[in-house]
Amino acid sequence: MHQSLSNEQLISIANEYGTPVYVYHAEKIAEQYQKLRNAFSGTDARFFYACKSLTNPNVLRYIQGIGASLDCVSINEVRLGLMAGFLPEQILFTPNCVDFHEIEEGKNLGVNINIDNISILEQFGNRFGGSYPVCIRLNPHIMAGGNFKISTGHVDSKFGISIHQIRHIERVVKTTGVKVSGLHMHTGSEIKDVGVFLRGLEVMFEMARHFLDSLEFIDLGSGFKVPYREDDIETDVVSLGKQVAEAFSSFEKETGKHLQVWFEPGKYLVSESGYFIVKANVVKTTTATVFAGVNSGFNHLIRPMFYESYHFIKNVSNPNGPERIYTVVGNICETDTFAWDRKLNEVREGDYLVFFNAGAYGFEMSSNFNSRFRPAEVMVENGEARLIRKRDTMEDLLKNVVWE
Repeated sequence: MHQSLSNEQLISIANEYGTPVYVYHAEKIAEQYQKLRNAFSGTDARFFYACKSLTNPNVLRYIQGIGASLDCVSINEVRLGLMAGFLPEQILFTPNCVDFHEIEEGKNLGVNINIDNISILEQFGNRFGGSYPVCIRLNPHIMAGGNFKISTGHVDSKFGISIHQIRHIERVVKTTGVKVSGLHMHTGSEIKDVGVFLRGLEVMFEMARHFLDSLEFIDLGSGFKVPYREDDIETDVVSLGKQVAEAFSSFEKETGKHLQVWFEPGKYLVSESGYFIVKANVVKTTTATVFAGVNSGFNHLIRPMFYESYHFIKNVSNPNGPERIYTVVGNICETDTFAWDRKLNEVREGDYLVFFNAGAYGFEMSSNFNSRFRPAEVMVENGEARLIRKRDTMEDLLKNVVWE
């Protein structure tokens, strides 16, 4: 949890572009990327930004400019990445439960393909043989992550091919001639314990021995945790970097095989760069609660209702007001709560409230529920704010409607 943009900057943006509005601080993204580069300087590491967390093409272009590669989970994300300036070899495409034509289109676009299903692996091998290398996503059967909804490596997960199916994978590889250039795992998000990555790496090294001739990299996914509260912890990437470097060095000495390590940071790069500014519409006192009702809802920021996630909230219009307890709610016609019994500086109607850590899965998961407009997006770079997505208009709600 941090604040690199001042109250005055945030108020100025709210006044100029209206609310609700998402704001992204470019230099914070670069700072997070550099932390990873420094932490893993002892390894041959590549970082693929997991763009499902925030796909505004201006953000993608900025991230490409600071040297990162791109992780995509849909063919449209791949297209956006190419439009934003990423080269095909800088893009990793990891779809799940898609029609084979998406995989084939990714291959035709020249990007790195990551396959997490034996059926698709067999189809790919039968179609292309060893002419186009692939990465295989494995399920290491390691439970990790801050919430079951975002844990992806456990036994009941839909993601990846079970490590216990390695013999089946080997049969497909031998039968079709498909070339395996990488092995991938991703156990979830919000991982506090670096031991999770190291246990996963032990599993991956064991799997790697089955494909040493063709293997070029091991992808450990991501899940690096960022702090959401003032006393919150984050993943110790420096410690992890040292231990990963030692592990890869030992593996190379033992096998004679040099492998790159790939990571896919998403939230880690953009979460802390983001601020979501809303306006307090009403302050409503009931027999049990004081509600601060704002001009947004889970149609704009669904994480608290979906994941029970915590966002630090600050009243930037009245930062020195007396502290009081509020339940912050939205204007959607459903139970629509951002924060329960939260201590805030006195909220007055018309005040601007700012949600921190709003860069990841905020705008990206927004909708037009209740026929409300999706918010604008603003990027701050070198101290200058610029609009990177207009707020919806009524025409946006109607543009695909077919009138009878």
